[in-house]
Formats: sequence, structure tokens, C-alpha cells
Amino acid sequence: MSVLMIEAFYGGSHKQLLDLLQEEIEECSVFTLAAKKWHWRSRTAALYFMQTIPPSENYRVLFTSSVLNLAELVALRPDLAKLKKVLYFHENQLVYPVRKSQERDFQYGYNQVISCLVADVVVFNSAFNMESFLTTIGSFMKLIPDHRPKELEKLIRPKCQVLYFPIRFPDVTRFLPEHKLCQNLQMTEIQDIEEGKGLKTLIASRKCKPDDGLMRNSSSALESHPTEKQEGLSESLMKLNHIKKSEGTSAYHAREDKEHMAFNSCSMLSWPMEEKYNVASKHKPLHIVWPHRWEHDKDPELFFKTLLMLKENGLTFDVSVLGETFTEVPDVFAEARRELGSSVLHWGYQSSRDDYLKVLCMADIVISTAKHEFFGVAMLEAVHCGCHPLCPKALVYPEIFPENYLYTTSLQLFKKLQNFCKRPDLVRRKAIEVNLARFSWVVLCGKFKSLLAAEAREDL
Repeated sequence: MSVLMIEAFYGGSHKQLLDLLQEEIEECSVFTLAAKKWHWRSRTAALYFMQTIPPSENYRVLFTSSVLNLAELVALRPDLAKLKKVLYFHENQLVYPVRKSQERDFQYGYNQVISCLVADVVVFNSAFNMESFLTTIGSFMKLIPDHRPKELEKLIRPKCQVLYFPIRFPDVTRFLPEHKLCQNLQMTEIQDIEEGKGLKTLIASRKCKPDDGLMRNSSSALESHPTEKQEGLSESLMKLNHIKKSEGTSAYHAREDKEHMAFNSCSMLSWPMEEKYNVASKHKPLHIVWPHRWEHDKDPELFFKTLLMLKENGLTFDVSVLGETFTEVPDVFAEARRELGSSVLHWGYQSSRDDYLKVLCMADIVISTAKHEFFGVAMLEAVHCGCHPLCPKALVYPEIFPENYLYTTSLQLFKKLQNFCKRPDLVRRKAIEVNLARFSWVVLCGKFKSLLAAEAREDL
């Protein structure tokens, strides 16, 4: 059995997902187009793949993102129509923000609708993504001047399900400043641990406290022992490193016949977090990170406007602006770079994965000002690295983050940052209560493997 994987826009989260699935799913055939000029990819990719994908009797499942016009492809290649066709939505074009309503090209949303009609299973990376798409189909189709199709939502909805984007959270303990090791956020994948050795369960809990023992999650449990709570930080980390070194593994490369594990570092600590703060960490300026694409839908204008208001009020902070750039970069980036001056620690895309993770680990706050977000891998990776998140109370964010990490207005965002700039030690003491486990590949791998099995669709 072979899974045919197609990605018409092989970059960002699309690439991240395909690479992970290709590594973990046996017998894959992968065909991609570079992440350039997505408008043209959406319009013409089906014709390219028609000519590029060789015929094969081994194909059983076709997996593609919604950038591809699946209806066109299966019409051009009837041999692919018989496969189990899985369509994955990273984003949907029906509610994708545009600067002006007249700029919305009807064709992109239309392509996604007809792709859903020919797919066997339609998967969304969040409930927000799914519901915003399905409930907008009716009004979207009213843009057609006459002979409008009816009740398409009723045809498509039974095929739909939510399956969160799977993240392989890396081991970042070597990059974390000391105070972050006291928080309830560090979930490190410990891979290739033989059964019966070392850590034996996935540990993740949004309710973890610094003096907790090993915590339970929905998948499995391990009872903590009184003696374990007396371990010091250095002893515990030595044990953790010994497990990893003895197995000789990487946090990025695992095999299906080995056990995937996760570890929450707060479970190793038994003393109050205050003891882990030194003078430098208390008085070091607040470090803000913004790790998003440099495009208008991420609203960099609001982000930089807020930072400049902080400077005007005499507040001190450091900022790292990361993320990918494409052909057109909004002018506000160059303007903000000049005005922020010495407050800038890092500027631009970090080509090294380790360099990117180091910046996240050293930052205190991660901010989203997005006008569009259907999932948000970068925000969750930053939280994994110990950043306190601040997100709009809109889009997908209420689905992922508790209320206390959300802001409703730009003024509320400013006030939160103002308080943290005045007392950065307060944010460094806060235990972050975001349940990362439900977005981990460790938890989601079984569902994705079932999704890509040739059997008839089952609810995941």
C-alpha cells in the first residue's frame, strides 16, 4: 500500500507537516512544488502534477492540502479518482483576510469548495478553521450572479473532521535559562526509550505546579513517589541527559518501533520558583518575540505601533522579530527597525533551527497580532520554549489558549505589555498553563496513521 502525498505549496507549516508524515508513514510517494507565488500554485498545480506523478497500481490513499484544486487533478488523472482522497486544510480562502473586499478572488475559495466535494475525507487543523469555512459557503456562493448551487454545506459537512496540526516538540532544555526550568511548560520529546527504562509515560498537564510530582494526562499515568520530589535540579537533568545519551537519539528522528515519550520539567522541581531567580533575571529587560510571516495578515502594524508606544512612555524592552519573508515585505518592517534601534536583539528569519529555538528560549513574551490564524504553529513552539503568550481574543486563539492569555483591544495589549515591562520578573515567575500535549505528534500520530490507512473512513 502506498500513500501519495502532494503539496502544491511546500513551505512553512505545509512543509513541516509533509516532512513529518513522510518520515513517520511507510511507503509514501511525495510530490511537491516550491512555496512561491501561491496564487499561481492554486491555479495551475493540478496540471503540473498530472504530468509529474507517474501512474502506479500501488497508490491507495491520496493526501493533499487545500492549495491544490483536487477536482481538477482527479478529472485530469482518472486513475487517481479511485483512491481514498484526504484533503487537509491549513487555511481556508473563504474568510482569509484581504485589504479590500474587491481584492478577494472568488476562484481560490471556489477551488476549495469543489475540492471538498470530490474528497472522501476533509480534515481541518482547528474547529475554528472548519466552522468558519462551512458556515461561510452559503454566503460565499451568493457572489455568483445567478444559477447558484444550493446546500453545499450539507454535502460537505459529513466528510469533515478536526485533527490538530501535529508538532514534534524538540528537546530545548539545553537552551533554556535557569528560571524557565521551574515552569510548567517544558515538554521535551524523549524518543527511543526502551520499555521499562527511564521515563515511561507522556507527561503533560496544564495544571502542573512547581512542586508537583509527575503528572497525569489522558493517555497514561505514572505514580510519583515521595523520594522523587526531593531530587535537585542538577541531579534530575543529569538523569534526563543520561537517558538520552545512552540511547544515542535525536529529538527529531524516531522510528515507529520505539516508544515516544514526553517530559515536563516542572515535575522535577520541589522548591519554590523564587529560589531560582538571580539578580540578573529580575532586572534584565523584558524580551518580546514576534515569530510570524512578514505579511499584512499578521498585522505587523499593530505590533510595531504598540512597541513604539512603550518606548514613548519611557519603558525598556528587547525585541526579536523572526519569521519568513516572501517577495513583498510591508514597508512597516524597515521603518520599525530604524525606530526601535538598540531595542532590537534579532531581526529576520533564523536559517538554523537551533538558532530559532535559542531565541524563543531566551524570550519572555510571544505576541500575535494576527488578523488571520487558523492554527498558529509558531505560537505553540514559543510556548514550548517558555514564552508567555499574548493573543487576540478571536480567530483560533480561544480554542487553544486560556482566557488569561487573550486580549480584546490594542489598548489592552499595550497595558499588559506595559505592566510586564515595569516588572519583567513577574512574567518570568508565571507558570504557563497551556496544554501542549494535545498538539503533540506523540499524541496525534495514531490518528494520522488511521487517517492515511486505506480502510474506509472512520471518525477519529
